[in-house]
Amino acid sequence: MAASSLATLRSKIEADLRGRVASPFAYRDRNTFELVSTGIPEMDALVGGLPRGAMTEICGAACSGRTSLLLSALASRTADGEVCALVDARDSFDPLTGNAAGIALEKLLWVRCQNIDQALRAMDLLIQAGGFGMVAVDLSDVPTRTVRQVPLNAWFRFRRAVEDTPTILLMIEQESNAKTCASLVLRLEMGEARWAAASESSNFYPFAKLLRGFSVRSDLVRSRIQVPEQQVIDIRVRAQPKTVVQQSTGREMFATETIWRSR
Repeated sequence: MAASSLATLRSKIEADLRGRVASPFAYRDRNTFELVSTGIPEMDALVGGLPRGAMTEICGAACSGRTSLLLSALASRTADGEVCALVDARDSFDPLTGNAAGIALEKLLWVRCQNIDQALRAMDLLIQAGGFGMVAVDLSDVPTRTVRQVPLNAWFRFRRAVEDTPTILLMIEQESNAKTCASLVLRLEMGEARWAAASESSNFYPFAKLLRGFSVRSDLVRSRIQVPEQQVIDIRVRAQPKTVVQQSTGREMFATETIWRSR
């Protein structure tokens, strides 16, 4: 009798979901994803790439390299002709920096938000709309206490929404918040900074020092995809002085170059 009841219930569920869910009782291997490049070969060697149809979290404090990785990923996708979206929770994205990093701005939808509620609603709408190779959500400037208040069922809903789509959902945060809803979690940490004396031609700040670079450690926290043997990535960010752009104040701008090396 019990077996007959279960068979009847199964048939009813399959009939109700027919046309909306293919094989609702079939097991799906969630370790199988299409992977695309982050734009950094050494990082690709560590994680295998960014998975489509899944959520990826990049976590770290300020100056940990999280923004450099975000810009590199967006540049890689737009260079391949894909249209991407950047949900900027605190309106902190600099288009000039993005353009210098290689992002094709004409293929980037920049959603400027003022708080996390606007960012989450925008992310939901973009995923549901479809057509984006990547939806990146920058929550790095949102206080950690605020992001922790996002209920787990919201992260689960976002994960389900992006499944079976070609979209990469990339979250930039100070710490991991999506728990098991994220298929890939990376934590970046800043290492030792390297300083050098300012140029003798600098008459405005005679005691200033120039940032020559710093190292960043990348740890693979969680992964549901098959990746090569884990290794430590040494990220070196070097700053080179450029032409003075505001001569009235003597302010100098510096271009940064990120180099990811494995060791």
